Amino acid sequence: QVAVWPDRTAGSSGIAGLDVAAVDDARGLLAAGRSGVRRYGPRGQRRPDAVGVFVQSFAPPPRMLVFGAIDYAAAVVRIGRFLGYRVTVCDARPVFATSQRFPDADEVICERPVAYLARAAVDVSTVICVLTHDPKFDIPVLRAALRSPAHYVGAMGSRRTHADRLRRLRDSGATEDDLARLHSPIGLDLGSRTPEETAVSIAAEIIQSRWGGSGRPLRATSGRIHAEPGEPSNLSEPSEPSPWGEWGERAQAG
Repeated sequence: QVAVWPDRTAGSSGIAGLDVAAVDDARGLLAAGRSGVRRYGPRGQRRPDAVGVFVQSFAPPPRMLVFGAIDYAAAVVRIGRFLGYRVTVCDARPVFATSQRFPDADEVICERPVAYLARAAVDVSTVICVLTHDPKFDIPVLRAALRSPAHYVGAMGSRRTHADRLRRLRDSGATEDDLARLHSPIGLDLGSRTPEETAVSIAAEIIQSRWGGSGRPLRATSGRIHAEPGEPSNLSEPSEPSPWGEWGERAQAG
């Protein structure tokens, strides 16, 4: 058996390659609050073969709070569920905040975003996506979100909207340390056009912020693909192209 925390491990399967693969996968399941079986080759190759490893996570699923019941939100909700988040959609407009529009959400709340955030359970695994595009809603909720322990806070909008948003946040009392936490415009630069593609870019940025990846193509990097917690990604050019948070919970692989 191997006990796995976000930043350390204890125990061993007795096979070094298997330990590396199983611990990587256990950390991913732990971050999503999921348990499951992963299968490997005899030296830890990721393929259904000789060794079955059961991973039991002692952690609740992380939360994703989506503010703004716009069309893009539906795609963000779907990919959030796919990644293992418990997803809440919140909007003050009753005509938009309905379970019929967001069947994949765990809950849909019709309430002023800042009021809901004030009573919501937010911890260091929570991600917050503000998609409202309306300063009267997004400035108050962003100011509160940036002062919360949430792991990730992102806001949708153009660069012009972003510049105006920063000005309004400063005027409302946000500090430069607060603003440094804001992912805006939200997402990675993937050239996204559709709501689904935009949701992928947002998910990619959330994953990058969680695990510390570089965001570069793997073929342009070298070294281990899955770095140990706290290790920077290796950004050096490889000689040949590759073919390819501080939480307190624990996972156990055996």
